Amino acid sequence: MNKNSNKNFIEQTIRVNHAGEFGAKRIYEGQIKYLKNDEDLETVKHMYNQELEHLDFFDKELINRDIRPTLLMPLWNKLGFALGAITAKMGSKSAMACTVAVEEVIEEHYQQQIEKLKKNPKEKVLLSKIKKFQQEEAEHKEIGIENDALESPGYTVLTTCIKKASKCAIWLSKRF
Repeated sequence: MNKNSNKNFIEQTIRVNHAGEFGAKRIYEGQIKYLKNDEDLETVKHMYNQELEHLDFFDKELINRDIRPTLLMPLWNKLGFALGAITAKMGSKSAMACTVAVEEVIEEHYQQQIEKLKKNPKEKVLLSKIKKFQQEEAEHKEIGIENDALESPGYTVLTTCIKKASKCAIWLSKRF
């Protein structure tokens, strides 16, 4: 990877991860507002707090490296909250199915970044953080499964739609 393509990759990585963590924050905020079960609410708040840590890291990276966030932040703000609110209103199993779908996409997305970052000795901190965040996203997916996500009405259709939307958001956030 030449110097310019590496710089572009790093900028794209930080921009898209910032957008994704912001979107996750908004999804959980929508779920927190509408979930009725206190036990489910505490579980979602645990995952939400980890997403805030991830977002904080990428917020700082944007500033420290002088990288602009995606131009689509206003859209991810509204759509993320709406996705969280809608799945929570469908019930806690659907909220958990949303988590499973999003985290499955993010886990794969982070793995692709990890493979590229392993080849860049200058980005050890970024690599380490993305590995840590990937483990936490995998934990969120497992929490969703443990909390009956697979029993959500229309699980396959719901998660397929959310995965496709998540992949689209990644593609768009890299570019805009």
